[in-house]
Amino acid sequence: MLVIVCPGQGSQTPGFLAPWLEIPGVRDRLGWFSAVAGIDLLAHGTTSDEETIKDTAVAQPLIVASGLVALLALFEHPADGFRVVGAGAGHSVGEITAASAAGVISAEQAMVFVRERGAQMAAASAVRPTGMSAVLGGVEDEVLEAIGAHGLTPANVNGAGQIVAAGTLEQLGALAAAPPARARIIPLKVAGAFHTDHMSPAVGVLEQYAVAISTHDARVPLVSNRDGAVLHSGRDVLTRLVSQVSTPVRWDRCMETFADLGVTGIIEIPPAGTLVGLAKRALPGVELLALKSPEDLEAAHRMIREHGEPRDAQDATWRLVVAPAKGTVSFEALAPGADVDAGARIATVTTLRDTHDVIAPHGGQVLEWLVEQGDPVAPGQPLLRLHPTHSRGA
Repeated sequence: MLVIVCPGQGSQTPGFLAPWLEIPGVRDRLGWFSAVAGIDLLAHGTTSDEETIKDTAVAQPLIVASGLVALLALFEHPADGFRVVGAGAGHSVGEITAASAAGVISAEQAMVFVRERGAQMAAASAVRPTGMSAVLGGVEDEVLEAIGAHGLTPANVNGAGQIVAAGTLEQLGALAAAPPARARIIPLKVAGAFHTDHMSPAVGVLEQYAVAISTHDARVPLVSNRDGAVLHSGRDVLTRLVSQVSTPVRWDRCMETFADLGVTGIIEIPPAGTLVGLAKRALPGVELLALKSPEDLEAAHRMIREHGEPRDAQDATWRLVVAPAKGTVSFEALAPGADVDAGARIATVTTLRDTHDVIAPHGGQVLEWLVEQGDPVAPGQPLLRLHPTHSRGA
């Protein structure tokens, strides 16, 4: 199984997009994205300095745009990717890239959404000096205790011995002065305490915008960075894109889900490197590729051939309701022929730490249950075959 992952803010470096402009069509596409986002992405991806591209309002559109143009180089036609990619995921703002790549929202919607996300998060960051620091090493429970003791939030739990603390600069300074045992503190090149309550003002604005955004169900399963759940419903994906601005990212759970899904290869799109680095420790035996420049495309195309798994058109996700997580399924049996409303809860999956609702992504008629009460299920496993009678409104 092949998984495509999309990095988040802090992964950008000066000039990282320059080699991609040699590919026919990339410059034109970036020019269009620049018009949609209202900023010069060509300049910011090639000549702008580190301080400029650290600005949240610049960094976020730049990261999403770079991922989208790289995906066009990786898959000449989106349908090519839909047929062979087993799952997609994004870290923080990279989840917008993943949602667009999976067909949930258009590229233009993604650029408008990330433009407003970046602007609103920058405004929230300006209220009070805040930031983020990576805590590397140490014992996880002790690290979390120390982060909490300083009034900070574990904004990113990334696995592989890395937790990112977020809060005021004073709080981060106190943590650096008294780090947990056997842990190192590294300040990150971001301009605010993302994925914490400091970003709450941005959430309210994005909620209003989301009402007007039309969505489609994901053409490729998406692994949510909130909790590692496997998503197909377009509205669920968009709702989580809004709330994740002030909600911690659990990339450790994403990687657990990749393992449960049976991943054999992971490609990280530009600006690549961070997520592959985490997977090296967390997912031994999985082939990894950081797609940093066009020189890596040959290796990426080989991985697609070797790890991609063509899906049968008869198993299209819109006909199935799948498990969002690994656990035990329970449901009130709906007999074949029963009608199900869009958005209805039809089952739950209970894990060791959470209970996940299983939501019908569209209205339809029950054809057959594919599991029995109390069965253990894996993430993405089909639970119910549902014949759609009407599409879910978005």
